[in-house]
Amino acid sequence: MSQSKHNPHPDFKTVEASREPWDKSSSFRLTQTVDPTWAFGSGANNKQAEPEPHVSIDPYAPGRPAGLNYKLLISAITPRPIAFLSTRSSAGEPNLAPFSYFSLAGHDPPLFTVSFSSSLESAKDSLRNLVDTRECVINIISEDFVEAANSCAVDAPHGVSEWDVAGLTPATDCVDVKCARVKEAVFAVEGSLVSVTEFESRGTPGKKTTVLAIIEGKRFWVRGDAINADQSIVDPAVLRPISRLGGITYGRTTEAMEIPRPSFEKDIGGVEGYQKLKAKAAEDKA
Repeated sequence: MSQSKHNPHPDFKTVEASREPWDKSSSFRLTQTVDPTWAFGSGANNKQAEPEPHVSIDPYAPGRPAGLNYKLLISAITPRPIAFLSTRSSAGEPNLAPFSYFSLAGHDPPLFTVSFSSSLESAKDSLRNLVDTRECVINIISEDFVEAANSCAVDAPHGVSEWDVAGLTPATDCVDVKCARVKEAVFAVEGSLVSVTEFESRGTPGKKTTVLAIIEGKRFWVRGDAINADQSIVDPAVLRPISRLGGITYGRTTEAMEIPRPSFEKDIGGVEGYQKLKAKAAEDKA
């Protein structure tokens, strides 16, 4: 897909120049929740008397192109983490590319999913390398190198190294895989391919359009100033993760709030407390 189809602005640099500059002073901080006085059974914080009615959309409606579903989903399923995937071909050629169809799927064993919008037959370098060598490194993108990471999405011809395009540093000290990790990444995971599954288009039966890869984490790499003493928590103030939003938009994480997981017995009052909530909800709807 050409760059023009991704860029919604005729002259991006002119549009960018009209915006406020990046706020270097913005640091990660914890705030209160939206409503610290919220109580069980209270529902949403902002209740509208007559909320705007929803629109029902059939993703397979006649005449609806799959591209509209793509635009809709990437603008609604946000923020999405990004897998900055380092792979190498069976001949040893390196590749580096960002993927926001990515998620953590489990911790025992550590499992990750990365999806590719293609078939196995038409696979680009990252997917082809992953299938051929069955290994990769998943790097997490931070503010300090977001432009460099984005540059790796360039439509470069085969044989061009995204490492050179981005100017990032390959760290060749991985233990369980032969791929390089991104030295600038605060957190990275050496991974081994578990499985790949191809999915067929609904709009064009017979055409393979998606490949889902399941990857097992074999080793974690965390920058020393980002990890706690028992190696269980990565400090978000150091990680400063970048997420993917809709279109060509990225997001930064500078604020967070903490909400403890509730106890049915202690916080709700067990079955007796639940029955009271249920009765109140029925009374409110009456």
